[in-house]
Amino acid sequence: MRKKLAILGSTGFIGSATLKIARHLNLPVAALAAKSNIDLLEAQAREFKPELVAVYEEGPARALRKRLPEVRVVSGMDGLREAAGFGDFAMLAMSGSLGILPAIAAIEAGKQIGLANKEVMISAGELISNLAKKNGVEIIPVDSEHSALFQCLKGGRKEEVRRLILTASGGPFFHKTKEELERVTLDEALAHPNFRMGPKVTVDCSTLMNKGLEMIEAKWLYGVDPKRVEAVIHPQQRIQSCVEFIDGVVMALVSEPDMLIPIQYAITYPQRMEGVLPPYDFIKNGTLTFFPPDKQKFRCFGLAIDAMLAGKSYPCFLNAANEVLVDRFLKKKISWIEIGEKLEKLISSHDPQNLLTLEAILEVDAKAREIASVV
Repeated sequence: MRKKLAILGSTGFIGSATLKIARHLNLPVAALAAKSNIDLLEAQAREFKPELVAVYEEGPARALRKRLPEVRVVSGMDGLREAAGFGDFAMLAMSGSLGILPAIAAIEAGKQIGLANKEVMISAGELISNLAKKNGVEIIPVDSEHSALFQCLKGGRKEEVRRLILTASGGPFFHKTKEELERVTLDEALAHPNFRMGPKVTVDCSTLMNKGLEMIEAKWLYGVDPKRVEAVIHPQQRIQSCVEFIDGVVMALVSEPDMLIPIQYAITYPQRMEGVLPPYDFIKNGTLTFFPPDKQKFRCFGLAIDAMLAGKSYPCFLNAANEVLVDRFLKKKISWIEIGEKLEKLISSHDPQNLLTLEAILEVDAKAREIASVV
């Protein structure tokens, strides 16, 4: 197996981990892409020698061209789309709706896709699913929970599924009271108990929005009735997620909570290869506990479930508005508790639409961002 990789979002957590797997498996890298971090991107390009490097922001792209005169450096959305079409396997790890157009480009180029950008399916799930089917492209999820569901679903047919059960760590605030949540600081929200991730995803984990978004994503990834998608708090994060079949059998994927596992599985699929982690220790990990998530205390989670069940443009609107509100929190312009409060206000005023075209998706996304920036 010598797949050539195109990694979009190579300077982020998932992208950097993907390059670690590329080193481990000695795989060639055809293209690298990032938003603006050219210092790290330059180091990656010098090590992996890709055919193409894409930088979304034009200013940093110009600077990188001077640093890497021997490499073709492209910019803007056109550059990201071009990078997505390189190689055999496209790792889509750019956060936010910025990843929608590159995802479409990769599908239209017929590439095998590792999807680490959940916003692509949340905002444009129907469009992406139909396009992938039309082009004969299989989308392999990279989130640890969705990788677990993807693998467990191999144990039966879709019509035999009773429930898809996504597990969640509960984040750093699972045991806090509503009163304590009103005093949450930025540093506390960025302290995830199990994973080191980018700031946006880490904050989403603290509000449980990340789990709500994954539940929405499941509808499109697996073509199931959203009423069959559930979530459970599992602080140890050893069961990555599980599938219950109609005969009562539950298939669960058990592993260390390390993103290297689902990333490697996506790259090597449908094969498996020797991993980088030591054998799983059942004795050390002998205690597993489970709790129900609190939709009232974690309002973002409840709103995501409501959006999943309502369908139409609600998930797209919710995703874009949340992205802006989290950014405002990261900039200390609003409090942690206000993310959910303002999101609820915005969702209640949204006029839902049927999203059948890319233009309609981008219009809803833009509108949500506009009003979320001032609410």
